Amino acid sequence: MNTFKALMLAAAAAGALGLIAQTATAQNTAPAAPAAAPAAGRGAPPPQPVAWVPKPTRLTAYTAPNKPIWRLSEILAAHSKTASWEQPIVRNKEMWADYVQLAAGTKTPRIMYPDNRIGMIVWEGQIRVSVDGHEPFVAGKGFQINIPFRTPYTLEVVGSTPGLYFMVREADHLPLVLADTHPEKPRDLPGYTYVRAGGTASKGGFATGQKLYLDYYKDIVTPNGRGGAFIADDHFFFNNIRGMGVPTPPATNLGHFHAEYTEFWFIIEGKMEYLIEGIPQVIQADAGDVVTAAQGRFHRASFRAGQMDTRVAINPFPDGLHNYQPAQ
Repeated sequence: MNTFKALMLAAAAAGALGLIAQTATAQNTAPAAPAAAPAAGRGAPPPQPVAWVPKPTRLTAYTAPNKPIWRLSEILAAHSKTASWEQPIVRNKEMWADYVQLAAGTKTPRIMYPDNRIGMIVWEGQIRVSVDGHEPFVAGKGFQINIPFRTPYTLEVVGSTPGLYFMVREADHLPLVLADTHPEKPRDLPGYTYVRAGGTASKGGFATGQKLYLDYYKDIVTPNGRGGAFIADDHFFFNNIRGMGVPTPPATNLGHFHAEYTEFWFIIEGKMEYLIEGIPQVIQADAGDVVTAAQGRFHRASFRAGQMDTRVAINPFPDGLHNYQPAQ
């Protein structure tokens, strides 16, 4: 496998954050105002503001590779004859995401990303993740990983099964290859040429209460935990939203929209249902699928009845504004 592929396939393997105690959930309906004055010593929540929000006159288009749902079964079928591959899934002005498969035995170059962290979710196989300053670990299905900026790492597929993972990074953010372990010039990327240069020595880290990785099935699913925010950075949000399935809400429940950004979800447990403005039918999503609500489109997510479900909500703003239909 050439160095270019190894670089791009490496993109998402590394240092992840732990579970934040407070669960942050994306709501489909506006929070209700308090019915009575709060008890002494407790502050009332701020009133929900109603504003004139600039919603696009035309619905934001899904331009390739973006589409309302990427089904994992279809992705795997399309690449069934290739051992190592990458499939672009999300491209917007803030974030890029890809599905990546590395053939058994593959080891990526030692790389880092210059100014923003990356996140990944391992879905198949076993991947040894080696991050500078941390003990290497083997990530299997359901591991969520976050690598801070300017923190070198490598990925190595162990065992006979290819390693498949979902990787998220900042838009237009490309990897740097460490010259101490890769002295030869890497293959250039489209529109870019690799040049040898020095750089800032400082590197990123983890917020208080967060850690390198989360084994989602072991740490959350097995003890029937609540999920919660895994990465919550200025421009990077991985939020595990977990709950028991419910009947499909009525079509009159439009959910909310985001005026400034696109949001997408990786289904990591169970099944989900989505209603997205402009899409005529409710989307049924299974584990491993990726669903996207383009910027400015109303969308509603619900846990599909019959089991516990988890969607990993991914967007660039941990405290992003939700715009609901106000009561008339």
